[in-house]
Amino acid sequence: MPDLLNEIVHKYNYWLYIILMMIGLYAMISKNNLIKKLVGMNIFQTAIILFFISIGYKEDATIPIIVSGHGGDAAHQAIQAANYINPLPHVLMLTAIVVSVATLGVALALVVMIYQRYQTLEEDEIRMRVKQL
Repeated sequence: MPDLLNEIVHKYNYWLYIILMMIGLYAMISKNNLIKKLVGMNIFQTAIILFFISIGYKEDATIPIIVSGHGGDAAHQAIQAANYINPLPHVLMLTAIVVSVATLGVALALVVMIYQRYQTLEEDEIRMRVKQL
């Protein structure tokens, strides 16, 4: 039992990401205001990005840059490669950040247009006004 508790405490960052994901999901599902829904979506996306970046972390590892060149035997290079951090999650999450910012920008533009048309950001009121048309 103490090993399980130690493992849970050791992985506290993952629990934090799960809590952030649930906060974002709750805001997207339960709130009626469109801006609050967008903030929830942004929190959710940020939690996922942080989660994937933390997956790419390896203790006592270095960045994958070979300083000594291409010389040396294959066994030495394999040992060196095992000590590198995988850059793929970081690169993919950089792309996800760009997509997240673009999504937020388009969503905010749509919210502005909705507000100009219906004079409200409450989802229920917008739904009632659309039914009246």
